[in-house]
Amino acid sequence: QVRFVESGGGLVQPGGSLRLSCSASGTIFSFYHMAWYCQAPGRQRELVASITSGGSTNYADSVKGRFTISRDGTKNTMWLQMNSLKPEDTAVYYCNKFPAYDSDQWGQGTQVTVSS
Repeated sequence: QVRFVESGGGLVQPGGSLRLSCSASGTIFSFYHMAWYCQAPGRQRELVASITSGGSTNYADSVKGRFTISRDGTKNTMWLQMNSLKPEDTAVYYCNKFPAYDSDQWGQGTQVTVSS
């Protein structure tokens, strides 16, 4: 059974940075396309950034130029470097395969709050 654990969230001021981490177990991580998703209060979970098994990346327009997704298949780990954070980035952030659906196994997520 696949299991994802997200960490690294917190409270940060606008313009600040955070680095989220995702560790995966129960799967051959390096075979999968992976992604970060976020869910803000009252909104649907949405895609933030994705990375293929070969390392190609794609970003939501709202985070392009500010966020960077990366992975290390040998360590079953993925990261999301978040710079120039804005209040609208406030959400719970999740990692999972790409694509992923509500019926898939999800972790607890990590809360990111951007506020002065």
